[in-house]
Amino acid sequence: MKTLGKKTALLGAAAVAAFLAAGAAAQADTAIRVTLQLPETHPLGVNLNAWKGCVEAQTDELDIQIFPSAQLYKDNQVPEAVGSGAIEMGTASLTRFAGSVPAVDAVYVPFLLDTPEKVAKFTAPGSPARAAIDDAVLRETGARILWWQAFGRTIYLSKDPIRVPDDIKGKKVRTFGKLLGWTAEALGAAPTLMSGSKQFLAYQQGAVDAGITGLTGAKSRKLYEVMDYMTLTYDSDIEFVAVMNDEVYQGLSDANRKVVDDCGAKVEKELRDSVFEIEAEALAYLRDKITVIELTDEERAQWREATAAVVDRFVSEGGETAAKVVEEAQKF
Repeated sequence: MKTLGKKTALLGAAAVAAFLAAGAAAQADTAIRVTLQLPETHPLGVNLNAWKGCVEAQTDELDIQIFPSAQLYKDNQVPEAVGSGAIEMGTASLTRFAGSVPAVDAVYVPFLLDTPEKVAKFTAPGSPARAAIDDAVLRETGARILWWQAFGRTIYLSKDPIRVPDDIKGKKVRTFGKLLGWTAEALGAAPTLMSGSKQFLAYQQGAVDAGITGLTGAKSRKLYEVMDYMTLTYDSDIEFVAVMNDEVYQGLSDANRKVVDDCGAKVEKELRDSVFEIEAEALAYLRDKITVIELTDEERAQWREATAAVVDRFVSEGGETAAKVVEEAQKF
């Protein structure tokens, strides 16, 4: 397993978590602490709590403790925290594993997964593309992907209206992954890598001019209070993953591993089946709070053309697994 960085701070945060959870942990054989980036009211938080309920209904040997809203770790810390065992489990955007597994960023390649049908085929359990990513993440980080959490599609928030690529040139754009930074560069913008929890303040203070995010994030984080426009580019897919330290996973009994896996498969399907309905509900909520820009086919074609080079860059720089994943995705 590759070392992902310094662990002292992570272990310190883990000690805090252990102290907070000590009472509950004493009532079960194994405590599973989970760091969640978003509020528990967000669809990903609801999804995680559904898994917790499913697991605890089937075994009294596991005590699932959720720490929401990045209380313990920011999203960029999750791979190291879980992989090193500083915490047993966490959820984070798939792109946060790109430092060790560049191939994970395939979901963010612009217009590679730009329809619900393509996303469904790519993310289906057992698909060649997904299997390659799951195996590489486990091998390189020591974090086992239990299930994928559908988040929705990418959109742009901005202070000024953005319809075509020319509108974003020269602007500072919040991104949440390396490949999204490449996309911003292809559009002539300056990318700024930033955790989701830092967006509100950055937009409020004008640290960036625009930002890439998802509809549900714009709603749950109330980003409409500090941004004026929302452009529905829907050019890439946002995926989060729920990961468990592999040593912790292997240390569970066969029966408890089955419960963990079966409940993960159950809640993954529930979220995947409802994600576009959830997006539609979020959009309806946001329409009277922010100006929504919907692209014409001609405008979308301009975005596709402007970002086409990102695909080639990803394949050339991402390594053998990245090339394989893109090849599989292009079959859809």
